[in-house]
Amino acid sequence: MRAAADIGQQLTTWRKLLGLTAEQVADRGGISRDTLRRIEHGDPGVNFAAVLSVARGLGVLDAIVTATDPYETDLGRARADQT
Repeated sequence: MRAAADIGQQLTTWRKLLGLTAEQVADRGGISRDTLRRIEHGDPGVNFAAVLSVARGLGVLDAIVTATDPYETDLGRARADQT
């Protein structure tokens, strides 16, 4: 799945930009180094909670939540009163 690969690469880039080792990020996320490797390589079978834990450990979880909030879009705001 292309999206999993893209997200994995973006989380890897965040880790490197922050100067963190894979071991540090795995520890912050409470996951194994192997699970982090699978996430960073775009394995779509990784537990979603593990991906969110890594995002939290990198400080980007709020950005992911905001990016998927329908009320942050013109369409979502326009139709908010219809729900």
